[in-house]
Amino acid sequence: QVQLVESGGGLVQPGGSLRLSCVASGRTFGSYAMGWFRQSPGKERQFVATINWAGGSTYYTNSVRGRFTISRDNAKKALYLQMNSLKPEDTAVYYCAATTRDGAYIARSSYDYWGQGTQVTVSS
Repeated sequence: QVQLVESGGGLVQPGGSLRLSCVASGRTFGSYAMGWFRQSPGKERQFVATINWAGGSTYYTNSVRGRFTISRDNAKKALYLQMNSLKPEDTAVYYCAATTRDGAYIARSSYDYWGQGTQVTVSS
């Protein structure tokens, strides 16, 4: 069983930055892609960014491209999301997710493991 735990969320003013972290624990094997999703009240969980095992392939949803950067440190079993130039519409619960295979995935159904989420609130 693999557990994912997010951290780094909080309250930030518009234009500010946050760095989210996600650490995997338990037994993990092989190469696997990871991603970030977010969910606002009354809305479905939406794709934010994904990254393959080696870190050389990333993809972002249009609304965050150029502002957010996804990265990973496989030695630490960690995933990161650097969030810059934050906007109020970025406010959401952010979820870390992992697959059991390598690639790039934007669909929720492609992910096998999920964290509990961390709240990001962008407000003045």
